[in-house]
Amino acid sequence: MVLGFKFLLLFMIQERYLKTFIQKDLQKKMVFIGGPRQVGKTTLARSIGDEWYPEYDYLNWDYGNDRTRVLDYTFPASAPLLIFDELHKYRVWKRYLKGIFDKEKDTRKVLVTGSARLDVYRRGGDSLLGRYYYYRLHPFSAREALGKSALTAVNEPLQFLSSGQSERSLLEALFTYGGFPEPFLSQDEETARRFRADRVERLIREDIRDLEQVRDLSGLQVLQHILPQKVGSLFSIQSLQEDLSVAHKTASLWVDIFERMYYLFRLQPFSPSLQKSERRQPKVYLWDWAEVIDQAVRFENLVASHLLKFVHLLHDASGHKAELFFYRDREGREVDFVVAIDRVPWFAVEVKLDDASPSKALRHVKEKFSIPYAYQVVWGKGVKEATAADGTLTMSAEKFLSALV
Repeated sequence: MVLGFKFLLLFMIQERYLKTFIQKDLQKKMVFIGGPRQVGKTTLARSIGDEWYPEYDYLNWDYGNDRTRVLDYTFPASAPLLIFDELHKYRVWKRYLKGIFDKEKDTRKVLVTGSARLDVYRRGGDSLLGRYYYYRLHPFSAREALGKSALTAVNEPLQFLSSGQSERSLLEALFTYGGFPEPFLSQDEETARRFRADRVERLIREDIRDLEQVRDLSGLQVLQHILPQKVGSLFSIQSLQEDLSVAHKTASLWVDIFERMYYLFRLQPFSPSLQKSERRQPKVYLWDWAEVIDQAVRFENLVASHLLKFVHLLHDASGHKAELFFYRDREGREVDFVVAIDRVPWFAVEVKLDDASPSKALRHVKEKFSIPYAYQVVWGKGVKEATAADGTLTMSAEKFLSALV
C-alpha cells in the first residue's frame, strides 16, 4: 500500500461517520456514544469538540483531578460543550446528568462516552428517558474508510459508488486487519495480534469482572476461544454447554454477557411472525471479524458487520425500525442476510467467496416474500456484474459494500 494511502487512513480516524449526526442532535438533547472497547469513542467525542466548539471541557472520571471537578461542578463558563468519559462509574451518574441537562440545556451541550458498560447501566431504570440520543459506534467499514458515509433512503434501491483498485485495497486491508482503528490504521500483523490479545484480556478481566457476577473467568476465556469457530453456523446453547461442561443456564448467561459487551452479535432467522423467529436457532458473528480464521466465514462476518452498522445507523440517526436477519427454511434453503424495515423485507444478500453462479435460495426467498431487491456478493477479484431475470444483482464485494455506511 502506498505511503499516501496510509496518510489517508490516518486522516480518516478523525472523520468518523457519526460526527455530523451527533453534532446535529447535540443541539436538542444530550448524546451518548456506546460501542465496543477500543473502537474510538473518546477520539470521536474529542474530534467533535475540536471541530465545532472553540472551547470545550473534557472530563475523564478515571482521572483524579477531573473526578474532583465533576463532583464540584467546576466547569469553565466559556465551555459550551461538556464531554464526560467513563462517568457511568459514578454511582449517581444519571441523576448528575439529569441535573446538569435540566438546568443548563440552553447554554451547554453534553456528550457522554464510556465502555460497553455505559449501555448496560443506561438501560437499567432509565431516569434520563427523553433527554438523550444514543449512538452505537462501529469499527471502520469500506464506505466510511473512503470518507463517503451517507444515510441511505429506506426501501429504495441501494446506491453504489464506483469501485477500482484503491477500493479493493481498502477492503483487503479491512478483511485482513479488521475495522478497529488501531490494527486497521497500523496495517501491521504484530500490532493486530497484540491489539486483539489485549482487547479480549481487558474485556474479560475488567469489563465483565466489574459488571457481571461471574466467578469462573477461566470458563469465559474458554468460551471466547470457542466462539470464532461458531461464526456463521446455527448457534446452539445446548451444544455450547457440552463444549464448556457447564449448565445450560450458565452457557446462556455467558453468551448474553459477551453480547452485552459488544464482543458478539446474534441474528435471528427471518419470519413475518416474531414468535416463530425467536423460537428458532440464531447465528452468531463477532464485532471483530478478523478473529475468524476460515476465509469464507470471515468474509460472511465482514458483510454481516457492515450490514449491522447500516441498520444501527438507520435506527440511531433516524428512528427507523431497521433489523438484520438471515433466512433458513425446513428444506435447508438458506440466504445469508435479510434487511427489513418494520419487519417488511427490503433487500436480501447472499455472500460467496468465489462462486458467481446465481443462488437458487436467493431467488426463492426473493419470490416468496416479494423482496424488491436481492444481491449476490462475491469476494473474488474480477467479478463480472450481472442482472438475473428476477432482478437479482451479482457484484463484487467492494461494489456492494460501497452502498452501505
